[in-house]
Amino acid sequence: MTKSILFVGVGGQGIILASKILTEGLVKFGYDVKMSEVHGMAQRGGSVTTQVRFGEKVYSPLIGYGEADVLVAFEKVEAARWTNYLKEGGTMVINDYEIYSLPVLIGKEEYPQDVIEKISDKIEHVKVFKAAEIAESLGNIKVQNIVLLGALIKALGLENLDWASVIKDVLPEKMHEINIKAIEAGMNI
Repeated sequence: MTKSILFVGVGGQGIILASKILTEGLVKFGYDVKMSEVHGMAQRGGSVTTQVRFGEKVYSPLIGYGEADVLVAFEKVEAARWTNYLKEGGTMVINDYEIYSLPVLIGKEEYPQDVIEKISDKIEHVKVFKAAEIAESLGNIKVQNIVLLGALIKALGLENLDWASVIKDVLPEKMHEINIKAIEAGMNI
């Protein structure tokens, strides 16, 4: 059975790196994997998505409306923007984190309120946590993407695989320790 994962967020949050680690790990553990990424206006804080599909045999990386088994939102407004891609009964993992767009920063628009509550009213399986706070407690806010990856791995039931070895395969040695701590923290949420 093929599983479909949609990562959504804002440019600069490490979405593509998290997807790459997931993809490399799934391949290492024997799955057929397809990945597609859309950078959008990533350099300007725009929307970024990555689609990962894995299983015994996967023919396409693309996830259509209502097809994602899990949607991982690195920013809560992005969770709301992409909700229609989650399948009925799917799981949404949301980072309770705000990144303000330019119109919000210059006072032309307001950041939407009660985003998570509105999503939770429509979707049954929503897991919300503050990955940035967890990453800061580990010593580096930049690893919140790996904390989220750990939470996804737990949601998929893949936490018994050797993800530390995948981190060591993908990242430079100086980044191993903090990222292994981050992925473990995410799996322990």
